[in-house]
Amino acid sequence: MEEIRVSPDYNWFRSTVPLKRIIVDDDDSKVWSLYDAGPKSIRCPIIFLPPVSGTAEVFFQQVLALSGWGYRVISLQYPVYWDLLEFCDGFRKLLDHLQLDKVHLFGASLGGFLAQKFAEVTHKSPRVHSLILCNSFSDTSIFNQTWTANSFWLMPAFMLKRIVLGNFAKGLMDPKMADAIDFMVDRLESLNQSELASRLTLNCQNSYVEPHKIKDVAVTIMDVFDQSALSHEAKEEMYKLYPNARRAHLKTGGNFPYLCRSAEVNLYIQIHLRQFHGTRHAAISPEMVSAEELEVQKTNLKEEMAGELRV
Repeated sequence: MEEIRVSPDYNWFRSTVPLKRIIVDDDDSKVWSLYDAGPKSIRCPIIFLPPVSGTAEVFFQQVLALSGWGYRVISLQYPVYWDLLEFCDGFRKLLDHLQLDKVHLFGASLGGFLAQKFAEVTHKSPRVHSLILCNSFSDTSIFNQTWTANSFWLMPAFMLKRIVLGNFAKGLMDPKMADAIDFMVDRLESLNQSELASRLTLNCQNSYVEPHKIKDVAVTIMDVFDQSALSHEAKEEMYKLYPNARRAHLKTGGNFPYLCRSAEVNLYIQIHLRQFHGTRHAAISPEMVSAEELEVQKTNLKEEMAGELRV
């Protein structure tokens, strides 16, 4: 128990990356909590959005590794929003406050759905340059909970936690996956009733992504081959929705691969972000990219443009 909480990496993260709290709404109770690591000169960072049970800390391994490689990384935790448009408006205000024009988004489960909806809502004045969708979904009806979505606010915290825990893997599993679940249970315990109820409401209220509005956004779909809360049908629907998306498959990792398979996840994130090196939407400091890699990137860019012109 608590292997991750007492690990040197987690303690290093907590002692070196400060937690910031930001209010961007008129309602002072709506506080965004976030960790912002890496070079602040980068104007197009990668931002991590957690699942229903997660807090900003759940991506600590990505924050440490990617910022160490020269990327600007922001991991955040949402305030209480009961409506998707309200969330998108609040997130847009947060990006304005941080003076970020466009961003790359990594969303896990609910975080991935919110990332897609934000890209969709802002498509006329794009704020999302690319998406990495981890164990995510595009239509809330897959959970068969749309009829209860409006009653979550009435339920006590223990009942809400029981609903979330019902999706956590049980039985025999490797130690790293067990540690990841223990850590997520601990994070779940830190959420209050309104935080949990609002997230479950966003997760289950009737809504779906309109892919034609975000067809110009580069997408990587990351999922696992072993047991997760997502059904096979939900995964297939994501592949259909984004036929040109890159696919990042992990043999194992369960619901929380960013915790228990962090090295693989970090590698896939790097591969995704590498396509933007040398452009104004790079999430990495130019000094941290080798001259050789930049040259390759520029050559690829020229070839792509020439290809588009020939077409």
